[in-house]
Amino acid sequence: MLLRKSVVPLNSDATGRFLPWLVAVMVYLAALALVSAMAMSKIVTRWDHGLSGQITVQLPVSENDLTEAEITNRREDVLTLLRQSPGVLSANHIGREETAALLEPWLGQTSGLSELPLPDLIAVEIDQLDPPSTAGLTARLIEIVPGATIDDHQRWLGNLLNLARSIEIVAALVVLLVGLSAVIMVVFVTRMGLAVHYQIVELLHLIGAQDGYIAREFQTHSLKLGFFGGLVGVALAALTIFGITRLLGQADTALLPALSLRPFEWVILGALPFASALVAMVTARLTVLRTLSRIP
Repeated sequence: MLLRKSVVPLNSDATGRFLPWLVAVMVYLAALALVSAMAMSKIVTRWDHGLSGQITVQLPVSENDLTEAEITNRREDVLTLLRQSPGVLSANHIGREETAALLEPWLGQTSGLSELPLPDLIAVEIDQLDPPSTAGLTARLIEIVPGATIDDHQRWLGNLLNLARSIEIVAALVVLLVGLSAVIMVVFVTRMGLAVHYQIVELLHLIGAQDGYIAREFQTHSLKLGFFGGLVGVALAALTIFGITRLLGQADTALLPALSLRPFEWVILGALPFASALVAMVTARLTVLRTLSRIP
């Protein structure tokens, strides 16, 4: 069907020459929107798995001048309390070097970290099936170190999850708008083609050509244009993803996560040209059939 000579010379006019490039831009935007949603979903999953079953105890810097031995003693008291608490699997102090590694993405080289009034941090692994009471554990910690707090990361993860959902909603809206715009463009181009070749279409109609036969002329043309535009759009999106991946790899910071797509996600992007071709074909066919139904 794609190789046979068309009765309606659609390739010889300029009515649809801009359509592939408009489709390419829209597929490009849709691909980037999908990649953004996929990347954000993976970030949330990674952080959720990394922090699942983990809480952090913060021991603030004392307003009184404590000796290093006193600071160590109160830390050991807290560690003993935590390790003896029901629902706590392990408790380990996060040293200055580890804290420096955590702060490096934000502060860069932390050569003056020792002078900063940073709290003591203790990483606690809890039993997810039988977790300890955060309120009760905090009350017991305050008896040892006034001002001690527990961060279960739920607020931070909740904000990140809300952001991910917002990005997914925006991505879905972008894809929907792109699809609607593509339909409108194909309808416009098809009607222009019908107007330009009206005499040929009317002649075919008068000599008894079926409406489906005439519609196939236009739908085949739109199918090829939509597929070509989709290929260009996906190719540009792939180049953009590759460029962003290279930039993130050179940034060397934990603030910017690595952008990599799994095989099935590449399959989704690879299906976009077929989707754009299908939308263009079906839209052109319905437009032609609707128009021909009005010809007496």
